[in-house]
Amino acid sequence: MTSPGFVSTVAAPLAERVQALQQTLEHACLAHAQQPVAGDVRDQLKQDIIALFREADAALQQAQTTKDAVKALAAQWKQLDGRGGAAASSGAQGIRPTPSATTSVVATSAAAHTGRIDHLGASTFIEKGWSKLSLLDAAGAELAFRRALELAPGSVEAEALLSWAQMMQDDLDGAMETLHHVFTRDPHSALAHANVGYICLRKKIYGEAIEHLSTVIRDDSDRRAVLYAHLYLGMVYCEREMFDDAEAFFRKALELGPNLLQAWYELGRTFWFAGRHADALQAWKTGSEANKFSPWGKRCAEMVVETEQGRVQQRNG
Repeated sequence: MTSPGFVSTVAAPLAERVQALQQTLEHACLAHAQQPVAGDVRDQLKQDIIALFREADAALQQAQTTKDAVKALAAQWKQLDGRGGAAASSGAQGIRPTPSATTSVVATSAAAHTGRIDHLGASTFIEKGWSKLSLLDAAGAELAFRRALELAPGSVEAEALLSWAQMMQDDLDGAMETLHHVFTRDPHSALAHANVGYICLRKKIYGEAIEHLSTVIRDDSDRRAVLYAHLYLGMVYCEREMFDDAEAFFRKALELGPNLLQAWYELGRTFWFAGRHADALQAWKTGSEANKFSPWGKRCAEMVVETEQGRVQQRNG
């Protein structure tokens, strides 16, 4: 079993190093006021800060994965309701999805995993999957998240992200089935609710989409989920031709996540369909100039070229 002092023994050295580096920087700033600090010293301090940030981020990921595993244990404990046997089996039948390829892969991985749960290894694949999602490599992301689930069966974060990869491949039914598993473990998962909202958007069930996405924003428990809830709500209102509301949500998304270039792309579409073509062109230019090498930056650049060539944008673009 994990020692109760595990978290503190990991966090303490990191906190001590942060404090030590803070003191070093304070001394360096004081010295810099008298005489400029050498370039190699500044570079070394920069590298030390980057290294600490990466370690802190990895520790946070590991803590989140551990938290998900504990939630899964709580869900299992709830099955010990005193009825047992056939009664317990009957009670669970109502929430059991129909077996499919998606279910069997996840279930088989969990059943075959007889060693200890590898939270650190799982967090590595979760981070890898997230990177692939940001590059619009949804298929590669799905493989990474499935690997994370093999290492840490029951991880709510990994399974919620798996549903994201599925819906980005237009496997909306598969994504909904995966989300069903997430909700049985954590009914309040913000990321799961955001994903359901997107799926409802794609299925043109706008009222339900707004309900799920508004819940995520109101609860404000997951920064990433809140960010994408604003993006998706903007897309919902654009589809409903409520362009002023759409613009407000896209601008809020950009305020929360300036690097979310998809928001510039969608904001440009909103302006275009609202008849504000000059504003649309400017939005796409801003998105393309922010990062011309990113997938959404490239899409913005393509829209600039098409607009300047006089091509008419379509509603399903």
